[in-house]
Amino acid sequence: MSHLISIVTENLPMLQVVLPMLAAPLCVVVHHRRATWWVALVVTWASFANSVALARKVYLEGPLSYFVGGWEPPWGIELRIDELNAFVLCLVSAICAVVLIAAPRSFDQEVESDRHHLAYAAFLLCMTGLMGIASAGDAFNVFVFLEISSLSSYGLIALGPSRRALSSALRYLIVGTLGGTFILLGVGLLYMSTGTLNLVDLQQRIPASDGHRTIVVAMVCVVVGACIKLALVPLHGWLPDAYTFAPSVVTAFLAATATKVAFYVLARFLFSVFGVASSIDRFHVDWVLLPLALVAMVYGAAAAIFERDVKRMLAYSSLSQIGYMVVGLALVTKSGLTGGIVHLVNHGLMKCGLFLAIACVVLRFGSPHLGVQRLGSTHLDRLRGLGRSMPWTSAAFVLGGLSMIGVPATVGFVSKWYLVLGAFEAGKWWVAALILFSSALAIAYVWKVVEVLYFADPPRREDEVGEAPWWVLGPTWVLVGASLVFGVWTAPTVRMASAAAEVLLPALAGAGP
Repeated sequence: MSHLISIVTENLPMLQVVLPMLAAPLCVVVHHRRATWWVALVVTWASFANSVALARKVYLEGPLSYFVGGWEPPWGIELRIDELNAFVLCLVSAICAVVLIAAPRSFDQEVESDRHHLAYAAFLLCMTGLMGIASAGDAFNVFVFLEISSLSSYGLIALGPSRRALSSALRYLIVGTLGGTFILLGVGLLYMSTGTLNLVDLQQRIPASDGHRTIVVAMVCVVVGACIKLALVPLHGWLPDAYTFAPSVVTAFLAATATKVAFYVLARFLFSVFGVASSIDRFHVDWVLLPLALVAMVYGAAAAIFERDVKRMLAYSSLSQIGYMVVGLALVTKSGLTGGIVHLVNHGLMKCGLFLAIACVVLRFGSPHLGVQRLGSTHLDRLRGLGRSMPWTSAAFVLGGLSMIGVPATVGFVSKWYLVLGAFEAGKWWVAALILFSSALAIAYVWKVVEVLYFADPPRREDEVGEAPWWVLGPTWVLVGASLVFGVWTAPTVRMASAAAEVLLPALAGAGP
């Protein structure tokens, strides 16, 4: 028994990728919709436990390196786990595990019954890609896993009940392929210049080629590709429709994970691979990213105010929240980077909770007959008076909205506090002012929903609307509750984010929070 435990412990990094990868084709073979859900649920919770064990091991023993097939890097493929990607792995696996609890009821409403096994298979493949991106120790496999997650995401979005889900998936495919092509070009140019693909090896060899045009072009390609995947304004065109027309639990899953992993790729390459001396001090990538991030913060929040569909409103809100993360990266200070990284997790918790709250509404307003879902089930006018008939769902949305604004005792406040500190550390008070202004805009679109839920007269409905089943409401409150718990008990997430910031900016270790 002890020998078996030892084998499992030694292979924890590989299990992160192998478990969901093997379970995906198993779902296709099993075919039965409830049996495939159990397979996916067991695998995601096992992956979450594995991520927690990995994170604990990393924080106690330092970075872990796993040589696939026994071939040592840079010749072989390496999985490397440090404080940064351990943080990301915990987020992705936790979101997958919680969201899957709500998946059966949501899929029954929005996905044809004979496609459920395919939906779970695509879900697990997407999880495989996301976990692989965060684990990969070489640039080419980052690209490979990125495409695995992207291709499965296109399929998940296309399963939406509306015809516009297909066009949204196609648009995402075209734009996402463009982003992947930029990243692949960047990886190819890096290999041509350095003769290696291993991320640690690249970090050591790039300074010798500093200023070489091939390295500069590679940096531009990787940054542009990552920003497309991240949906940073103005490269965001695919995101609003994709989030609006995908099945509700798919939207919750992607909003909490996909863009966060893309942010990880951007941060990892800029700081760990190219290095601060090259990307920031020499070529001033932050001079480009900071203005774009500030525009994203304000534009996303302003656009959300004028939306009447709540899913689309939250999609534009995500653009604003992506801006916060990139601001933290572009400030290049310990507090700023800590704020950006902690917001990666905080936004995942609160936005996933908000989208699951909307899934509760869709579950009550959608037609039981797939393909004839009542038009505008997430339109604001359909939500009038729901605070009385769906009190728990409405309360969950309000609390998630308060976190989006950044009210004290919520995770949103924690993120923005460190971002404001980072702005002052960098001597950019006007960045802090724009962060506060964007938060004020968030008050407007959140209040618009609160007003409809609690102060508008409910419309005449054919059937009495009741509360959503606990299978969907429970995961919603787990995530909303987590956004409150970690808003008060900040030590775990801030400590992990601070350690991750030190991985990216080792010269600042011991400074700041």
